[in-house]
Amino acid sequence: MAELRSYIVLDSLQEQLASFMASTVQGYMPVAGMAALFVEVAPGMEIVRLLDIAVKATDVRPAIQVVERSFGTLEVHSDSQANVRQAGDAVLNAMGLKESDRLKPRIASSTVIRHVDPYHASLVNKNRSGSMLLAGQTLFILETQPALYAVLAANEAEKASRVTLVDIRPFGNYGRLYLGGEEADVVVGSEAAVRSLQGLSGRDAG
Repeated sequence: MAELRSYIVLDSLQEQLASFMASTVQGYMPVAGMAALFVEVAPGMEIVRLLDIAVKATDVRPAIQVVERSFGTLEVHSDSQANVRQAGDAVLNAMGLKESDRLKPRIASSTVIRHVDPYHASLVNKNRSGSMLLAGQTLFILETQPALYAVLAANEAEKASRVTLVDIRPFGNYGRLYLGGEEADVVVGSEAAVRSLQGLSGRDAG
């Protein structure tokens, strides 16, 4: 039986997150304001069957299908929140599970670096897929497990403040989120990101 690791429904993709996805995904590109479903399961190959079920259940478009040995991840999106939730229900029904059977997010680490050095900013920017981190700004790094919950944290941070989305790495053993900007914006955004994970229901990892 497959394990439901992450299950996230975003009612409204924020502008930076939608743009980040559009620049990195291989499937259909979402735009801001769309609803989106993200699912992570184990073993990884099971995600292929589940994506097939999701796109056949209702009118949604897939952006992500990542198959790793251990974990698999999918994303589908639509202008209709109802369609996205219907796709999610179809995935859960196929697994014989409920949303509450997902793993509860765990914050593995979080770091705030103030007044980032110009050379340090350059190193971060070399490996980023989002916006630039500028010298003198504040950098927030959040590490999550399961990895996919970094997406939820990014969306909620952007809702709450004028923070800059520098990078998201939502696959693998641990997810990582990098936020930059003025210190006040980063503080507000980081607090919203942490709250979004702490407030999510689910089962404890065994």
